[in-house]
Amino acid sequence: MIITENLTKKFDDFVAVDELTLHVKSGEILCLLGANGAGKSTTINMLLNFIHPTSGTAKIGDYDVTKNPIKSKELLTYIPENLMLYPTLTAVENLDYFTKLSGKRFDTASLKGFLSEAGLQQEAHDQRVKTFSKGMRQKVGIALAIAKNSKVLLLDEPTSGLDPKSSNEFMDLLSQMKNNGVAILMATHDLFRAKEVSTHIGIMRSGVLQKYSDTKELSLKELETIYLHIMNFKNVG
Repeated sequence: MIITENLTKKFDDFVAVDELTLHVKSGEILCLLGANGAGKSTTINMLLNFIHPTSGTAKIGDYDVTKNPIKSKELLTYIPENLMLYPTLTAVENLDYFTKLSGKRFDTASLKGFLSEAGLQQEAHDQRVKTFSKGMRQKVGIALAIAKNSKVLLLDEPTSGLDPKSSNEFMDLLSQMKNNGVAILMATHDLFRAKEVSTHIGIMRSGVLQKYSDTKELSLKELETIYLHIMNFKNVG
């Protein structure tokens, strides 16, 4: 469902992503690990067609994102580190607005059902979003993915700044979506959460995918050791 083939992005002489090839199937979660500047966010932005690749291809489902940007976006939901919602609207009103933007219409009961499925407590459904914690806002994003019946989730540091309880709840929601056949790509710094929730792990450094593994093949300690080795490696010459 999420495919990149030799995906490359250059900004003048700087190579942000270098010939990245990834395949994330339905029911898989790929966590991309790496320091700031590793190319994780640039990769997600290319999959969203926010920026165009210098070379290579990015596909969501059967659609090349540069040739079919609208069709590819119909299949996905994007949840960034800070999800932008309208603060003076309620959770239900936000969800109603964004689902209509995607061409879908639901009655209030259905919208509240999606919010409940995403773990947002019932008493918060009619509260203005400006009163929400980050974890509550992220649940509205998950509700949007559920309402759209999204086949793909793209996540950029979605648990950054969340307290442990909210982070754990968010990971549980991702596991549920994985079990429902959603393909998920998540950029994160959190090795523990990556090991806990993912089916596959990739480690990027300086735009290059340095390591790609089935998560079951690595213990958390092994993952940490490999990650630190890659981050501390210095090129000779």
